[in-house]
Amino acid sequence: MQYDTLGDTGLLVSELCFGTMTFGGEGYWEAIGRQQQDEADALLEQSFEAGVNFIDTANVYSFGQSEQILGNSLQTLDVDPDDIVVATKVRGEMGDGPNEQGLSRYHIFNSVEKSLDRLQLDTIDLLYVHGVDSVTSIREVMRGLNDVVDSGMVRYIGVCNWPAWQVMKAQGIARREGWHEFKAMQYYYSLSSRDVEDALIPLAQSEGLGFMPWSPLAGGFLSGKYTRENEQAGGGARRDEFDFPPVDKEQAYDIVEVMQTIADDHDATVAEVALAWVRHQSGVTSTIIGAKNTEQLASNLRSAELELTDDDLTRLDEVSATPDRYPFWMVDFQDSERFPSDREG
Repeated sequence: MQYDTLGDTGLLVSELCFGTMTFGGEGYWEAIGRQQQDEADALLEQSFEAGVNFIDTANVYSFGQSEQILGNSLQTLDVDPDDIVVATKVRGEMGDGPNEQGLSRYHIFNSVEKSLDRLQLDTIDLLYVHGVDSVTSIREVMRGLNDVVDSGMVRYIGVCNWPAWQVMKAQGIARREGWHEFKAMQYYYSLSSRDVEDALIPLAQSEGLGFMPWSPLAGGFLSGKYTRENEQAGGGARRDEFDFPPVDKEQAYDIVEVMQTIADDHDATVAEVALAWVRHQSGVTSTIIGAKNTEQLASNLRSAELELTDDDLTRLDEVSATPDRYPFWMVDFQDSERFPSDREG
């Protein structure tokens, strides 16, 4: 297992991050996973033995059950909090009350206190805002996040699912006020969804932020179970019941076909190739993996050992490519005229 710095923090995290969204299984989360305490203990122990030191959860996963199960596992496995980095999130709806969701200072502090209780920890290493809250101003969000860090309950803050312009607006406000800034970004990134390459990954690289892709297998669609000849995986596969995140399935089938040939060349699985591709991308800090059983987790962990060739990467880039959007194609066009070395003569 390799380790990389979380942006400019100096904190080292493993190149694979174990995600606990499958823990619990309450409500609509049941379609994603139903792992209970004993299964969670086994999966986490396997991850730690492989060198994973980065764990990702969220308060909204199974409405607190994921955090609670994770907290119990850390106690059962006698894990020293100084040996791991635990990330959780705030924003989602955690109850019926009008203030039990969002990114108000009120909800941030209440959620963090409850997350700490469920996790049985004194401090959350990394707290992500889990999405946009259009009701609360960005300035108010950043003030609340700054104060929760100053309180000692949180060490670093990060952002999920915000447009690039809002991330930069938030960073600008924090810098002007002398507040804590975002140190990490968590976004959907896979061979079947490369949208983040337009602005979000360049933003992370420019600003020195860690970048953590979620759903690198596109909700299981790139696991190798789905092909044009096999549109349903069966066996309780997540995608059969919960068709999310959205993908262009025709292009995804093409991607899977290319991944299968590459997998055969490397004596690997399609899922391992998909994970390895994400790991190879510039700007990626730690790829979030999940698993429903130890065999699936073992395969995901093996992806860290898979080195794709330049030819492999070129083939995957070509089959997964999508047209550049404006203004990005205009930037490339104008830059082509800007550099003298690119001109004839």
